[in-house]
Amino acid sequence: MLILGIETSCDDTSAAVVEDGKIIKSNIVSSQDEIHTQYGGIVPELASRKHIEMIWPVVDKALSTANASLSDLSAIAFSYGPGLIGSLLVGVCFSKSLSLVHSLPLVAVNHLEGHIFSAFLESSPSFPFLALIVSGGHTSMYIIRDFNKYEEIGRTRDDAAGEAYDKVAKLLGFGYPGGPIIDNLAISGDPEAISFPRALIRDSLDFSFSGLKTSVLTYTRKNPDAKKEDIAASFQAAVVDVLVQRSLEACKAKGIDRIVLSGGVSANSLLRKSVADAAEGAALEVYLPSKRLCTDNAAMIAAAGYHHFRRGNISNFSLNPKAYVHLGSAHG
Repeated sequence: MLILGIETSCDDTSAAVVEDGKIIKSNIVSSQDEIHTQYGGIVPELASRKHIEMIWPVVDKALSTANASLSDLSAIAFSYGPGLIGSLLVGVCFSKSLSLVHSLPLVAVNHLEGHIFSAFLESSPSFPFLALIVSGGHTSMYIIRDFNKYEEIGRTRDDAAGEAYDKVAKLLGFGYPGGPIIDNLAISGDPEAISFPRALIRDSLDFSFSGLKTSVLTYTRKNPDAKKEDIAASFQAAVVDVLVQRSLEACKAKGIDRIVLSGGVSANSLLRKSVADAAEGAALEVYLPSKRLCTDNAAMIAAAGYHHFRRGNISNFSLNPKAYVHLGSAHG
């Protein structure tokens, strides 16, 4: 069974062909980093315009790379939210058009759900497990009890971790995206040079990174000659410490012994090592998707779409994209 996945929730235009929800036949991603770098962040209008330009070439390349035609497909899976509404609109409208012309079933996929099921492209985590989704727009924890049975147990109350990375990189005078830049810079820095705060909200599994970002800003203003490598390393250590500690707390509180790490920030080298080390020390299983599957990509959308399609969760043409949508919401 071949599923065509389409992902346009933010600034990457991606299409993929996945067989039986597991075998990646193609996974094409067109990045817009070069466009948005000059602005220090994503410009929504520019992102949606680039999606319009790239959506068909990317889909065409995904099909040709997979050596497949539209007639070989069983369904089209697409991300309908959450994300930038203009970007989502391009992918949703394109998917509907392709479905209408070629009589292919439509399968709507929550973008966050796609991140969770990226792990199933390379492994087979047993239910239940803890899903930690860390990206530029989201920092959340879910208990995944089965397919389409998701319980949110923690989320950021302000900035997402990836958003904090981008903002700190900008105030340090670096480019966009900030995550990879700080990750690389931190290798040469001392993570204990500066004692940045760890926000651990009492009686909650929620996150908060806004205060940390402000603390970095205050420190740089008072210490203009401080080594940026040390600032990057100390900031990153603060973010990772909170993410790892909260994950272990959640597993203990909920009686879970498996962790799936996903989202763009899950490509961060310190986070991957720290989660793996902490999980080993706590006798927990941890699943880390390859870095190419951490960032936004259509293979993860096709993987989640496969499970929806098998269960008959077919969307209709009245479905509209949603900038904000709760994971587990009913499909259109």
